[in-house]
Amino acid sequence: MKYKPLAIGIDDFKEMIIKDSYYIDKTSMIRLLTDENSKVTLFTRPRRFGKTLNLSMIKYFFEDTRDEAVNEENRRLFDGLDIAAAGEDYMRYMQKYPVIFLSLKSTKQSSFDLSFKMLKDNISGEFKRYDEMVSGVLYNDDLNKYCKLRDRTANDSEYYTSIAFLSECLEKAYGKKAVILIDEYDVPLENAYYSGFYDKMISFVRSLFESALKTNPSLEFAVITGCLRISRESIFTGLNNLNIVSVIDNRYGEYFGFTPAEVENMMRYYGCESRMEDMRSWYDGYIFGKSEIYNPWSVIKFIYDLRADINSFPRPYWSNTSSNSIVRALIEKADTEVRGELEILLSGGTIEKPVYEDITYDDIYKNQDNLWNFLFFTGYLKKISERIEERTIYMSLAVPNQEVLYIYERHIKSWFDDHVKTRDMSGLYRALLEGDARALENEISRLLKGSISYMDSKEAFYHGFLAGVFVNMDNDYLVKSNRESGDGRFDLCVYNGIDTARPAAVIELKNVDNRKRMEQAAHEALCQISNRKYDEMLADEGYEECWHVGIGFFRKNCRIKIEKHKIEQ
Repeated sequence: MKYKPLAIGIDDFKEMIIKDSYYIDKTSMIRLLTDENSKVTLFTRPRRFGKTLNLSMIKYFFEDTRDEAVNEENRRLFDGLDIAAAGEDYMRYMQKYPVIFLSLKSTKQSSFDLSFKMLKDNISGEFKRYDEMVSGVLYNDDLNKYCKLRDRTANDSEYYTSIAFLSECLEKAYGKKAVILIDEYDVPLENAYYSGFYDKMISFVRSLFESALKTNPSLEFAVITGCLRISRESIFTGLNNLNIVSVIDNRYGEYFGFTPAEVENMMRYYGCESRMEDMRSWYDGYIFGKSEIYNPWSVIKFIYDLRADINSFPRPYWSNTSSNSIVRALIEKADTEVRGELEILLSGGTIEKPVYEDITYDDIYKNQDNLWNFLFFTGYLKKISERIEERTIYMSLAVPNQEVLYIYERHIKSWFDDHVKTRDMSGLYRALLEGDARALENEISRLLKGSISYMDSKEAFYHGFLAGVFVNMDNDYLVKSNRESGDGRFDLCVYNGIDTARPAAVIELKNVDNRKRMEQAAHEALCQISNRKYDEMLADEGYEECWHVGIGFFRKNCRIKIEKHKIEQ
């Protein structure tokens, strides 16, 4: 059996259908759009959840190219799909309008000038598409302005109203108002925020949208997509005709991402159904409105790997495509309360937070709840339940699946390690080298209280934590981990790789579930080092003395016992 190819990296509806790629039919979304007849609809969904593909589908359905051969080709794209089966009440809208399609997803440049140039290039491309159609209906000033915008020689100010002007020109040429589609509208705003030119970018986007969507008599309807709903005050000022469909809205839930039934059908088609449980635990878990949704990008990538090897391990495919700037911002600004809430999430628990849909990048650090909202709307958290109190929606939130948990764990560890490198560790290192148990206790506890210990119940967390701390000692000192020595494996060994006259340190860790047991755990760890002769390896290297360090951990507290031993040669 020849299988349909998987559409990896294809977000153009026409290309997907022509190549006969595996397509999960979302065309009934068009029926809902026409039924609702909203003037401007904003869809907010996480990155890589099919926004561009759906917008492309809308474009090919409504657009009249004025080229009959192209129109016929585009009509055939919808043969056998849900919208075609919906009947003439809906098909009568097909190819009736000029369509302006503006994608902002590539506007990620390091300065406003470069970003603005990219925006002008994108706008110019739409003017070029309609050059022949409008050339016979524009004259004098309008024709001159059109040509300058097409050729990127217009004044910067003229680009602020360029989409409204293009729709006016198209209405003259077609005798029909224009459909305006804007993809990933918030990408230039997020990029500008983190690159330091947010005010300039928001001024441009606000003017572009106001002229095109608010005061535009040549607009038939508009569809906008993005990751976040930016507040009306910053972008959609006075836009009373805006219909916002976010992840908490009960409409359109099944049209972005894949439903469980769609994923199960896809797995059966490719003969991968035996791996359904891995697919579910890693890539399911999103709730859009009332719909359970899988991450479509990761589903496709996992099936692609399974076709080559049915025993392939799930991987965090989404971590390579989705910006983690917001997660990093949360970690770097986290206070004690936020760190505690992150620990709850990463251990499989839930937290409850108020949901605010109107947010701005400018406000991200003014209120910790804004950061949780960013994480929710960008796909890093999912809704478990909700309630209303004093006209405010409160949601219980959790990590959606294993893929997102991996992203949290990997980046939190990396960023914490980076943060540790900036701390003054001289007191901790001195305490270890001098065998000062109380000072070492205080230093380690201080660091633990500033960490995110999402693996408190496992000795592996403390092991990795201390290894990361001691690895930054003086360059002459080396850290060995889980090495065989004597009658077993020690947890950690810290020693001077040049001067064997300096005492080394062998460290054994114990994790307990009761604060009162820390002292006993430290004593047991100390005895284990001696009884199993963990310092035997050091004798072979010529070391004469060694600190035996036993540590008992309970959450973010520890007790330490240290003894100096002569190493038998």
